[in-house]
Amino acid sequence: MSLLALRNQLVDLATGLVRKGLNRGTAGNASLRVDEDRFLVTPSGVEPHLLKPADMVLMEMDGHFGGERAPSSEWRFHRDILQGRPEVGCVVHTHAPFCTTLACLGMGIPSFHYMVAAAGGHDVRCAPYATFGTQALSDHALAALEGRKACLLAHHGMIVVGETAQKALKLSVELEELAEQYWRILQITRDPPLLDAAEMDRVLEKFKTYGRPLAAGGARVAAE
Repeated sequence: MSLLALRNQLVDLATGLVRKGLNRGTAGNASLRVDEDRFLVTPSGVEPHLLKPADMVLMEMDGHFGGERAPSSEWRFHRDILQGRPEVGCVVHTHAPFCTTLACLGMGIPSFHYMVAAAGGHDVRCAPYATFGTQALSDHALAALEGRKACLLAHHGMIVVGETAQKALKLSVELEELAEQYWRILQITRDPPLLDAAEMDRVLEKFKTYGRPLAAGGARVAAE
């Protein structure tokens, strides 16, 4: 994909996060991998509806960047995630309301629902607090994302990673829905029943083929 196409895709992603209620104003940021040495990240302090493709900041993994805009203050965790997770092509960070509510309580999302496995594990961890834009925050985020596709950031928001912008956006919506469901459960009980590790392992295994097309000549009769 050309650099211009990636710039346009990142603008579409940033505006899509607002349309879906996951970000407001200048909150949040997103990035796309260009190659093993470079990535595009949304700029600092620009509302998504004002973004243009040229505003997307092209950065090198060493922190150098060009163009007329400064990168998001959170560029470090975007860089570190993309550098440390070669399977990731897109990083999304939002201040989605329900995710942020749980994060401000220092709470992750446990296995109250099988769809928690969509985030890659038995639960969604909450990373400890660190000042925005710092290396400490990036280090905490990477630890919380180990073996996962999503995490919460204490007193801050959430991060989702995906192979593509489309997958990252889809998981961002799913994570916020899970956070809302869990928040509603907590209005009834602080000790909800959870799915055990064995069941979550079964769900994770089933998710490996979820949504994939059938191979040529594949069976057309669903099995129990």
